[in-house]
Amino acid sequence: MKSLIETSLDADKAEDIVCVDLPEGSALADYMFIATGTSSRHVSALARKLKDSLQLKGVKGISIEGLSQSDWVVMDAGDVIVHLFRPEVREFYNIEKMWCAGSVPLDIITDKIQA
Repeated sequence: MKSLIETSLDADKAEDIVCVDLPEGSALADYMFIATGTSSRHVSALARKLKDSLQLKGVKGISIEGLSQSDWVVMDAGDVIVHLFRPEVREFYNIEKMWCAGSVPLDIITDKIQA
């Protein structure tokens, strides 16, 4: 599921994608993704397409909050939580500071692998 989410967000032009590996045994989830869309419309489209992709792979019980405004959309897919933000909302809440000690944005990892 982690790979599917990474691929979907990247293919749909999400920006600054970060995957946080949550502590083992976390009651929340195994992973948390944080990504930025360029506008409310883009954030909404990212969420809807990701939900469709997950459902096609058999993931059930996906819940989404925040689609009405699409400033900050959170998707709970069981083992994975996905936060999608407009740029200024992401900057304001800065949830990476809370969760990302030691996490690296995916584009940095990809750049190192390709080098």
